[in-house]
Amino acid sequence: MSPLCPLLLALALAAVPGARAACPAAADLKKPDGTRTCAKLYDESDPYYENCCGGAGLSLEPGADLPFLPSDWTNVASSLVVAPRCEITVWSRRGKAGKSRKFSTGVYPRLEEFRKGILGHWSNTIASVYCRCY
Repeated sequence: MSPLCPLLLALALAAVPGARAACPAAADLKKPDGTRTCAKLYDESDPYYENCCGGAGLSLEPGADLPFLPSDWTNVASSLVVAPRCEITVWSRRGKAGKSRKFSTGVYPRLEEFRKGILGHWSNTIASVYCRCY
């Protein structure tokens, strides 16, 4: 096999639409008017990263303090993106109770990959959030 084959394969995959993750870059989290967004939760993830951050999204403003997520978002988020110089703290129960975890600036396409205790993970278990930017 020619040493050029892996390079050509990589270039072909980069040119194919949908070959990259659907999640936006952390720096791209802004409203259409250019104002800042702290984080965005998504209700879909997938074993294939290019299918993550799909479905409905919930944008959080800097300073958003939601001890009770809207009922249609309680235990629904399975992907999230945190803007630069921001962090989001999530809790597993309403009223900021239960287990908690901080996610700093970055893209988290599969919350299944982040452990919540010995047997659990963070996908579909977020019930409260606090998002801050500095």
